Amino acid sequence: MKIISAAQITQAVAELCIRANRELPPDMESAMRLAEKTEPWPIGADTMSVLCRNIDAARENGLPICQDTGCACVFAELGQDVHIEGDFEAAVNAGVSRGYTEGYLRKSMVQDPLRRGNTGDNTPAAITVWLVPGDSLKLTVAPKGFGSENMSRLAMLKPADGVEGVKRFVLETVKLAGPNPCPPIVLGVGIGGTFDKVAYLAKHALLRPIDQPNPDPFYGLLEKELLDEINALGIGPQGFGGKTTALGLNIETMPTHVAGLPVAVNVSCHVTRRASTVL
Repeated sequence: MKIISAAQITQAVAELCIRANRELPPDMESAMRLAEKTEPWPIGADTMSVLCRNIDAARENGLPICQDTGCACVFAELGQDVHIEGDFEAAVNAGVSRGYTEGYLRKSMVQDPLRRGNTGDNTPAAITVWLVPGDSLKLTVAPKGFGSENMSRLAMLKPADGVEGVKRFVLETVKLAGPNPCPPIVLGVGIGGTFDKVAYLAKHALLRPIDQPNPDPFYGLLEKELLDEINALGIGPQGFGGKTTALGLNIETMPTHVAGLPVAVNVSCHVTRRASTVL
């Protein structure tokens, strides 16, 4: 039995909050720089150049890549042979509070959805925990800005809608979003499950690096087809036109009821952030 203290979790989460907001993961940065070189529309290419210079400036000056430092989405893969010494949720929130305060990150969370009232330290985090075999704890912080989150959608399609119905819904979501989510975007697509599970699938899909296709060839091909069709829409970087509307699209699925075909699209911006560590 491995013992991990609440203090270790707090420190790890604090560091991840700061790192995730200052540096893009390698797959995202590579995709951005490739798009800068290959975007044929001059205004689009110019825009990609500005976005890439912003990545460099954030890293060099220790500043956030985006002013919206997001809701702190924290994912924990908790080994079954781990004992947490202390209150896990309180430890995570203490880490978010410390990271957003010490890292001078914008605090965006409100206490109540209707009565509002800023919490002052970007807590509470949106925490997801999975129990997995082993004696380690993997923590991932994925700050989610709401310019893109607000463009996300969910539909309960009919089974007869099939693959074409799913494709229509994804493309419609991107068209409706237009320039609002700060393209080039990344899309997490969930298919299957239930009303609540399909939204989880879409969010979780954003954790997979965009240079790693779905291991199922059927869904790997569907990811490519959708990405090609989205980039043919011509929305382009920041909505100025071009072929770089989306950098990546990841699909996750799970079994569903015979009478249903739930689909969710979690839209993410060109600053699709995530940082992980293992305790």
